[in-house]
Amino acid sequence: MFKKQDKRKKRISPSTIATIATVIILIGGFFLSYNYIQAKKIMAFDYISNVFYTTDYTVIEQDGEIEEETSEEENGPVTNDYIGYLMIPKINLTKGFLNKNAPDNDVEKNILVVEGSSYPDVNKGNLILAGHSGTGWKAFFNDLYKLEIKDSLYITYKNKKYEYKITNIYTQPKVGTIAIYRNYNKTTLTLVTCTNNDSTTQTIYISELIEVTDL
Repeated sequence: MFKKQDKRKKRISPSTIATIATVIILIGGFFLSYNYIQAKKIMAFDYISNVFYTTDYTVIEQDGEIEEETSEEENGPVTNDYIGYLMIPKINLTKGFLNKNAPDNDVEKNILVVEGSSYPDVNKGNLILAGHSGTGWKAFFNDLYKLEIKDSLYITYKNKKYEYKITNIYTQPKVGTIAIYRNYNKTTLTLVTCTNNDSTTQTIYISELIEVTDL
């Protein structure tokens, strides 16, 4: 006599089901957490991402000196119609700047207000000023290399005085564009010039607004 086969299916124990469910939940939680962290990283990167501004000037240097110098008498700086002034007490610099649409808003004549800039009274805006370093009358930013983190910069504009503190200094290759790394929750002032004794890079000085006072 042959024994009848037991065709009843084996049941999976509740403990095994619980174990499998726990593993699935843990794996799902891991991927959700990973995706969340990655998304936050991307948001943070975008927040301080490379924002490129095209500069309408090209600086040609040899051993830190600008070529084709001209005398101040022949082609001196334009001093009329300034809408504001940059003041840096540490290096004894006081220099006016023009409206960014003015014909003489030119790095060959003045400090350049770079296209894409905001004026100081724009909340969370960024005023970007570029200038030559090296030798000659137009090397207005020649001594910026002496500046350090926490040094004070000042802008006077529309009967107000804006005080900034330097928060970041970095260099980039001289390729016709500049990448601005700043806190977009802050009102900032950015200075750009050729790196001291290096004709291949430019130095960017980021400063954040500390105080506004009436003149």
